[in-house]
Amino acid sequence: MATHESVIKRARQNEVRNLRNKSNRTRVKNVIKTVRASIGEQSAEKARAALTTAIPVIQKAANKGAIHRKNASRKISRLSKQVNALST
Repeated sequence: MATHESVIKRARQNEVRNLRNKSNRTRVKNVIKTVRASIGEQSAEKARAALTTAIPVIQKAANKGAIHRKNASRKISRLSKQVNALST
């Protein structure tokens, strides 16, 4: 470990940010998992409800920088496509 004050502070900040981003990414994975599980049950209403709760969580993670904004957009698009295909 370096002994320069700014490097020590930067390492400390990186640890905190890493934990924060990790919790946001885990939350995104969990909401995606619930949407996919409801799609697997062939329940259109349940899948749509899960999707409406998942979209803000994914967007919030993108806004905070935990995931890339295009990654978030891709996830939302693919989940929406699957839910819409289920309802038709």
